[in-house]
Amino acid sequence: MGRSNKTLEEILEYIFYQNPTNQDEIADDLKISRRYVTKLLKPLVDKDIVKKVYVINLEKYDEEYGDCDSEIHHKKISTDFLMQNMLKSMSQHIQKQIELSFEAILENDKQKANDALELDFTTNNMFEKIRSSVETVVNLDHHSRLSKILLFNEVAYNYERIGDYCGHLNKFVINDEIISDDKILNIIKKMYKYAKLSISYATDAFIDGRVDLKEDLMDTEEKMHKKQDMAMREIALQMGESSFDDVDHANYYIYLTRVIKAFERTGDISVEIMDIAIEFHKNIPRSTVPRYFRD
Repeated sequence: MGRSNKTLEEILEYIFYQNPTNQDEIADDLKISRRYVTKLLKPLVDKDIVKKVYVINLEKYDEEYGDCDSEIHHKKISTDFLMQNMLKSMSQHIQKQIELSFEAILENDKQKANDALELDFTTNNMFEKIRSSVETVVNLDHHSRLSKILLFNEVAYNYERIGDYCGHLNKFVINDEIISDDKILNIIKKMYKYAKLSISYATDAFIDGRVDLKEDLMDTEEKMHKKQDMAMREIALQMGESSFDDVDHANYYIYLTRVIKAFERTGDISVEIMDIAIEFHKNIPRSTVPRYFRD
């Protein structure tokens, strides 16, 4: 792939993600000359693929670059490719959010907890951007692809839900003291590991078509539920030994239970993303029966 084609790909991705208002903004951020930006964009502007100020006409974009014979084809530079990249970025951001949230628990660091809560604003903004992009495609009457396009929105929504559950970890740190019981802390460490693995498996399935990872994900999910049961039993034992008059300690267990639930739900949501990936890549519709009732 020539350098000019690679740069054009970068420019198109920048327009799609950043919604620039002029070519100077594109040139400054990509560290190339404005003249070069103009040269590369002119053929696309002439074909009405790129509209000033600057947006991509997704319908014409797919007509021109959605096939394998495209003159700038390296990876499939299509609406699917661009939106998959947006989802990949969102997944990476979610991984960062859950990592920082867990670090806040391990270190009892209220500042990190607050920083992680701030990351959730970006998570919500990323979801809104993907949702708006899906609406744009739908409004262009891509009837033949409508069901698949809507799946991007579902995956983004599930990532946003994981971000919301991360909030329980941060609120635990902000509202309570450090986890004093090593047994429960070790269980939570394992659940965190499984949550991270689950997100990774689900993302690889949807973005890269690795639906063969479903078995690995389900094994991880089973381990997650076993650790959840262990944690809840231990919490119940400790609560039974506590005084009913100790309100602060009662609140501690309530928040701790929410932390356990947050990791468990992250695993469940990852399985939902895996099911969406199978529908997207294999055209196998998901069951309308909730997963808990299928057995």
